[in-house]
Amino acid sequence: MMLRTVAFAFSGFLLFAAAASAQDAPVSQCHAIASKLPDVTFASLKPADLLLAQAKSDDALSAREEVRITFVGHSTYFIESPGGVGIATDYSGAYQPDRLPDVVTMNKAHSTHYTLNPDPEIEHVLHGWSDVPGEMAKHNLAVGDAYIRNVTTDIRSWGGDFEENGNSIFIFEIAGLCIGHLGHLHHELTDDHYTEIGRLDVLMVPVDGGLTMGADSMSRVVQRLRSALILPMHRWGPPLDRFLSMFDGRFDIAHASERTLRVSLRTLPRKPTIMVPQGL
Repeated sequence: MMLRTVAFAFSGFLLFAAAASAQDAPVSQCHAIASKLPDVTFASLKPADLLLAQAKSDDALSAREEVRITFVGHSTYFIESPGGVGIATDYSGAYQPDRLPDVVTMNKAHSTHYTLNPDPEIEHVLHGWSDVPGEMAKHNLAVGDAYIRNVTTDIRSWGGDFEENGNSIFIFEIAGLCIGHLGHLHHELTDDHYTEIGRLDVLMVPVDGGLTMGADSMSRVVQRLRSALILPMHRWGPPLDRFLSMFDGRFDIAHASERTLRVSLRTLPRKPTIMVPQGL
């Protein structure tokens, strides 16, 4: 994993943790405490730095660290935590994981990204929008060993106008990993967005080249977030190669050899890698 410059002071982190504790809310380990500057870079430690106390790995330790990620279809990934929490992203019900999710997240750009009639057995249904126009949806949810939060973005309407806070980027903090799903992102992110998002180790990104936004704009977002592992989704229109060509060797490109990826802090690639999942 590439080293990143520390962008927040320890005292600032303590203040943030105390404030979150006072509000009885989960504390994000991925949220950056940093000045909102265009060139800010967020803190990320190598797996070795985080695991100095571990003399050696064993199967039990690996199982506690490992997050399983499966591409289900369209913009739906199924994320499974080491503790067994199952999360389906941009869930419409049209693409079903192998088991019923405990949590589903949704975005409302098109009916392929949400359903208003999910299976009633799904315990947590998180909308990326508010029913009050312009109001921010706000999620801070701990389910088992997973913490889920969101950062709202605007959405482009069919008429070309933008609806304020109409959709969300969902962030999943599991086993020390920061996993982000861009959803149906319609515009480049602001400095405020990047600060709210913080560090993302794994990034799920639409690669349609226009239905969300152009490949060049999306590639700038990906490069700014500096994630170690990029997982494409929402493939429509132009070939995937057009999106991949935007990175000119700055990222490795690989194709998944298995349907389910097993990811942990210690197995993240050192060079940023775009991993094309099976079935995309």
